[in-house]
Amino acid sequence: MRLSGHIREHWPRRASGSVIILRMVGLRWDGDERGEGVADATGFVAGVFELADAMRSPSWVAEEPGAHLLPHIERACRTLLLEVEDARLSADGSFDVRLFWTGQGWGVGEIRAAVFALVGSFAETATYVRQRRVTTENRDETLLFEIVTGILDDGDNVFAPHGHTVQISVSPAP
Repeated sequence: MRLSGHIREHWPRRASGSVIILRMVGLRWDGDERGEGVADATGFVAGVFELADAMRSPSWVAEEPGAHLLPHIERACRTLLLEVEDARLSADGSFDVRLFWTGQGWGVGEIRAAVFALVGSFAETATYVRQRRVTTENRDETLLFEIVTGILDDGDNVFAPHGHTVQISVSPAP
């Protein structure tokens, strides 16, 4: 095996030792030597479906995220390298929060860690987070985090089932 840039080349062989096919596998991280994992995540699928099923309930998303979530977000941002630029309810019921990154440089891993800490300030018992990179019309990069968090109807909660949908966009400070 040899590494070529960010692509790993495998030369699978038959029992006789002859080359069957060249397969290209992208590296999962810098220094990846395996090119594949050690197991699947089947044991966690049921929990993912529990959240997805709750998300399909017509009145599951709670009202007034500005009253319920924004105070937690503002308080957490004061201890992180994030600054609230704007927060508003969107037409689909999602709470859209625009943040500035006030840290040095634009390190995606560092920003992600700060946003996960921020999400922890308002997360319920079941949470989904998806990060996307978005290029604005000015060709600036923004990180977008799609978050769904809520309490499921599993009989182990003080509060009734409900959830929150939040989109957090992070841009470099002006």
